[in-house]
Amino acid sequence: MPQNRASEMNGGDDEEEALRIAIAMSLGQDHSAKKTTQGHPVVDLTEGDDEANLDIASSHRHTSSGQKEVAPQPSTQPAALGGLAALGLDRKKMEEERLARLKKRKAPESLDVDQPRPTQRTKVKSPKARAAESSGEYHPTKNSSPSTTPVFPKGVVKKTWVRGYPRSGDDITIDEVLQKDQLELAVLSSFQWEDDWLLSKFNLTRTKLVLVAFAADEAQKEEMRRNVPRDKIRFCFPPMNGPGSMHSKLQLLKYATYLRIVIPTGNLVPYDWGETGSLENMVFIIDLPRLSDAETGLANNFTAFGEELSYFLTAQGMDERLIKSLGKYDFSETAGYGFVHSIAGSHIGESWGRTGYCGLGRAVCSLGLGSVDSVRIDFVTASLGAVTYDLLQAIYNACQGDSGLKEYDARTTISKKSKDVTSAEDPNAPLKTQVRVYFPSQSTVRQSRGGRNSAGTICFQSRWWNQPTFPRDVLRDCKSRRQGLLMHSKVLYVRRHDAGAGAPDSPGGFAYVGSANLSESAWGRLVKDRATKQPKLTCRNWECGVVIPARKSLQPSSAFGDNLGGGDSPGESEGWGVFEGRVPIPMELPGTPYSSGSGQPWFHQDE
Repeated sequence: MPQNRASEMNGGDDEEEALRIAIAMSLGQDHSAKKTTQGHPVVDLTEGDDEANLDIASSHRHTSSGQKEVAPQPSTQPAALGGLAALGLDRKKMEEERLARLKKRKAPESLDVDQPRPTQRTKVKSPKARAAESSGEYHPTKNSSPSTTPVFPKGVVKKTWVRGYPRSGDDITIDEVLQKDQLELAVLSSFQWEDDWLLSKFNLTRTKLVLVAFAADEAQKEEMRRNVPRDKIRFCFPPMNGPGSMHSKLQLLKYATYLRIVIPTGNLVPYDWGETGSLENMVFIIDLPRLSDAETGLANNFTAFGEELSYFLTAQGMDERLIKSLGKYDFSETAGYGFVHSIAGSHIGESWGRTGYCGLGRAVCSLGLGSVDSVRIDFVTASLGAVTYDLLQAIYNACQGDSGLKEYDARTTISKKSKDVTSAEDPNAPLKTQVRVYFPSQSTVRQSRGGRNSAGTICFQSRWWNQPTFPRDVLRDCKSRRQGLLMHSKVLYVRRHDAGAGAPDSPGGFAYVGSANLSESAWGRLVKDRATKQPKLTCRNWECGVVIPARKSLQPSSAFGDNLGGGDSPGESEGWGVFEGRVPIPMELPGTPYSSGSGQPWFHQDE
């Protein structure tokens, strides 16, 4: 058992209360002194004591889908669902330790306490401590100084900190994201969970948790509910509407004066947040100040970002009052961003245009980022599905601002099909020159710091690679610029061909950061509904991400710009400077193409 688990869970503020919570969890009991009321109490992001009363879920390192996912690191944890009760806490031993500590405190000669309580004052770090932090020897369980005011009011994209690598200014730890000493309520989503590690990141005497997760059936939901204290932890189980995954990683973090929206590419497990020193991810963060009561009473201040966020949460089955309370925060700074999602299930009527790659095109268009000219696309993905040129074309069109109908019409129109059959030209030639997809090779994985054991969540199958319809020509080896790391990031970079021209009013492009890998399950497929003969979009996964506009012009003197690697075709590596100060570039460019015969992609099932 980890030493002094109660103190870890609670930050040392109230040892007896933390012990009570820990014991209740270990026994699968509700530790609350008062019985909860019947039904499902509501949640308000702006209220205090009554807020986390949803039905929310977690399990001990489980995946939010019907399928088991191999963990990147070997684990001694039980593979079966254990819930938050499966922490391995020894009630008798904890009680003995608690009494021993109390006895020491009461003894006048006892000046050395086993583990002194951390103070609430900000500590000034010594030069030695600062040097250790800059060299990568950071202690992620010790929070940096928390802020009572918004830290990222304009929005920011950062790479995750990784143990053993120096801090660079564009990275962030999970503790810096959560700021647990100030955190009042956390709505958390993940595909994978590691519960004991996760709970060490929160002060459960202060913070209530709402966990958005997968459950196979009602019996599993009930088991998960029973395994947690109801007044501290609740579950939201999004409807799956068929096979698929609850793959979204959205976080809503409530503090006294602002709401933090977090959209990471990683799950709530230590290796995705750099604590094992083998994987890196990326994360978008924006802090929204709370409105005054007078401002809240004015007209709806939601932007398109806020509207799509609310739409997504509603589809997940989140409590209506929690969603309504989002209106008590100032969303004005989100006007320059697009919230993009995939909602599991089939979508007809007006709904198909709001989600999946259709929703991506909608966001691009609404932000004024669409283009009638060709664009360059670079897609960093941690997993690949049975990708086809049709899917690539649909995503490419969406990156130009298309609604999804362009590829749909081309695929479903008989005359177009006939024309393509007789055409001697390669219809996919433009995609082969304008699209690059980054996925690690077998040699990159084997030579990484963590080796094959760290690649359990980097997934691709040889049978898909060997299909004649797979777009091999666009695939490149993915190597991190932080040498030896594997990447679990999902980032889509879109550059306009005139991005480096310096036109002040011309958007240079944009980036997508989120949970969606390159697969039809993540982005959906638009087909003709048999009953209505109208378009129908089907997605298997729950996903979410954010569209971030690039700079509007590139200064020729920018050191960030095009010095990231050479290209193997004219213009291939031009225009990257538009992302300077907006979105980090984590991979080496341009990436070795697999079509050159220099190796094969990593196939996780073949290892």
